[in-house]
Amino acid sequence: MAARDRGQRRSRGLLGASLAALSCLLLGAGGCDRTPAPRGPMPAAAGKELARPADDGGRFAALRGRMVDQQLAGRDITDPRVLRVMGAVPRHRFVPLEVRAEAYGDYPLPIGLDQTISQPYIVAFMTQALRLDGDERVLEIGTGSGYQAAVLAGLCAEVYSIEIIPELSRRAGETLADLGIKNVSLRVGDGYRGWPEKAPFDAIVVTAAPPRIPQPLVDQLAAGGRMVAPVGDLAQDLVVIERTPQGVTQRTVMPVRFVPMTGEAQRR
Repeated sequence: MAARDRGQRRSRGLLGASLAALSCLLLGAGGCDRTPAPRGPMPAAAGKELARPADDGGRFAALRGRMVDQQLAGRDITDPRVLRVMGAVPRHRFVPLEVRAEAYGDYPLPIGLDQTISQPYIVAFMTQALRLDGDERVLEIGTGSGYQAAVLAGLCAEVYSIEIIPELSRRAGETLADLGIKNVSLRVGDGYRGWPEKAPFDAIVVTAAPPRIPQPLVDQLAAGGRMVAPVGDLAQDLVVIERTPQGVTQRTVMPVRFVPMTGEAQRR
């Protein structure tokens, strides 16, 4: 699992990535790439559907295949659809050029603006926990690089992703569009209250740790819907929340270390 996936400045480059990799091995905890900033304007919907892997040459394709075989299928990622999409989405397109050679390593990487792209295993684990069939509407809180959104886009009908840092949202939109992904809509803002005008959602994935699950997100879960999120302050757990006919249930999956959700979540 990934360690504390805090953003590291681009100037730290490979050194920051190497330190993150060492932390992954030592701590064995989950991670993500969130440190929010002020709100910005809402950009237009971005991206085109990913119909095939990007033409990125044999080197990256081989590294991606090894990532799937060793880091994902070699652990507990068993959903064949998740494995297929993780093998198709070119993770190296979502990271800066100076760390692109490490794009398929078993650790997070810096993407600038004090942010990171999460460890591939954590992305796959959280995606698998959503149990997507293909026709769902999914909400992501924390667009970051856009990689998680691209993975989700290959597994469901619609993805709505909120990012509090305008520059990250802009970059993610450009990358998604370059890859031909058209079923992702991006929005800049505080994700605490979700995207109510597009609710309900069949699945929600949260990539920053609030002290408690935001009630507006629970309210936006459709009947039978699932949400995966890290929860807690110093001690955090990855939890899966489901809306069942008997009510909302919550179960703990694993201990993790994510950066905290800021904005309204910290004022509650």
